Amino acid sequence: MLYQDLADRLQGLIRQQVYPVGTSLPGVRRLSEQHSVSVSTAVNACQELERRGLLEAKPRSGFFVLQAPVRREPPRLSLVSKTPRPVTGQERVLHLAQAVRDTSIVNLGAAVPNPDLMPVAALERSFRTVLREQRRRCVGYEFPPGAPELRTQIARRLAAVQCHVTPDQILVTNSCHESLSIALKLITKPGDTVVLDSPTYYGLLQVIESLGLKALEIPTDPVTGISIEALSLALERWDIAACVLIPNFSNPLGVLLSDERKQALLKLMSKHRVPLVEDDIYGDLPFSGKRPRPIKSWDTEGIVYYCSSSSKTLSAGLRVGWLVPGKDNKRAEALQYMNTVAVSTPSQLAMAHYLEHGHYDRFLRSVCSEHARSVARMTDRVTQLFPAQTRVSRPAGGFVLWVELPGDVDTLELMEKSFAAGVSFAPGALFSASGKFGNCLRLNCAVRWDARVERALLALARLI
Repeated sequence: MLYQDLADRLQGLIRQQVYPVGTSLPGVRRLSEQHSVSVSTAVNACQELERRGLLEAKPRSGFFVLQAPVRREPPRLSLVSKTPRPVTGQERVLHLAQAVRDTSIVNLGAAVPNPDLMPVAALERSFRTVLREQRRRCVGYEFPPGAPELRTQIARRLAAVQCHVTPDQILVTNSCHESLSIALKLITKPGDTVVLDSPTYYGLLQVIESLGLKALEIPTDPVTGISIEALSLALERWDIAACVLIPNFSNPLGVLLSDERKQALLKLMSKHRVPLVEDDIYGDLPFSGKRPRPIKSWDTEGIVYYCSSSSKTLSAGLRVGWLVPGKDNKRAEALQYMNTVAVSTPSQLAMAHYLEHGHYDRFLRSVCSEHARSVARMTDRVTQLFPAQTRVSRPAGGFVLWVELPGDVDTLELMEKSFAAGVSFAPGALFSASGKFGNCLRLNCAVRWDARVERALLALARLI
C-alpha cells in the first residue's frame, strides 16, 4: 500500500529526530508535495502513524509527534548448543495455556489474542449461515483432506502471495501444531536430528519432544534472523533430517527474513536435499507494507512443507489449520485421519464462508494496525518500568515481544512469583531445547489495554 510506504518513511524521519517529540508534521498538502503522493495518501499515512501510537491529531492544528520509536538495544545473539540434543521439560507450557482461562490473571504469557481483536460478530454470522443452509452436512464428518470450499479459499489466498498450489494440494488440519506434527512425521523418524532457529516457538519443541527427535539450535540474530552460515556448517557436519523455521515474524523474536535470505535458505536446503518445514502462522500480520511471501512461493522441487492456521487472526477456538505437504498428500491425509479422524465440519464451512464474504483483508488492515500500536505501547512501558539495561526485540509483525533482562534474573523462578501476583509471561528457557535464555521472557501484546494491564506490568517490574 502506498500510504503504508509513506508511513514507514515518516516513521524513519521521526526516529532520526527530524520531527522531534511535540512538534507537528508538515500539513498533508505539503507532505503530498514533498513525497509526490496524493493528499489522500498523505492523510492515510498520518492516520496509520496515529494508529501506531506515534502521532496525535489535534483539531485544526494537524498531526503532532506523540513519541519517538523507542530505541532500546535488541537482544544479544546467544551462543547455542553445538550438538543435537533431546527436548525435555515442555510440561510447563500447559501451565501457561491454562492461565488464559483464569480471569484473575492478566495473560501476557500465552500468545493468544484477546477476543476483542478477532472478528467475533462476522464469524458468528458465518456460523449461522452454514448451520442454517448446510445443517445436515454440519453434523457429519468432513474427512481428509477437508472441505473443498475451505481448501479453495486457502489456495486463493496463497496465490495472492505467489504461492501457487491447488486446492487438492492442501490438507486441512486441527491446528498449525498438528500441521507441524504431520509434516515431521512424514520426513523424520525417532532419533533423527532437526535444525531450528534459536530461540524458537515452544510448541515446535513440544512436537519434537513428542516424536522422539533431537534438536540442533542455530544462532539467530534478533534483527536479521537465522545465521545461514552457521546453518550451512551444521548441514555439512551433521546428518540433518529436516529444518523447521518461522520466516515471517518469527515467534518469539518477530523477525522477518528478507526475500534474499529466504531464497538463500531454500537454495541451501535444496543443495543438501533437506526438507524445510515452514510455519507461516504470523504471515498475515505485518505491521506495515504488504504481506510477505512464504518460502514456499519459490519452491519448485516440493521440498517445502507449508504450515499455517487461523488461530492468530480469526479465532483460536476454530481449531482450523492447513498443510501443503509437497509430494506426500496421500500419506499426510492418512496421518491426519489417524491423528484426529477429521476437523470440525462447522468450523471449516464457517471459515470458508467468512473468507469469501467476511472482508478478511479489511479486517487484517485494522488488526495489524492495532497490533503495531500494542507492541509499541508494550515496548514503551517495558522501557519505562524495567531495569535500564533491559534489551527489547524489534518485531516487524505479529504481536509478541522478546525481552532480555540484565544480570542473572531466572525467569523460570520469576514466573512462579508472577503468577501469584496475577500476571503471566512466558519464560525464556521454554524457547530453547538446551534451556538457554534463562534471563529472557516473552510478552503477549495482543491484550485489551486497560488499568489491569498497567498494574500487571508494574507488578512484574517490581518483582524483577
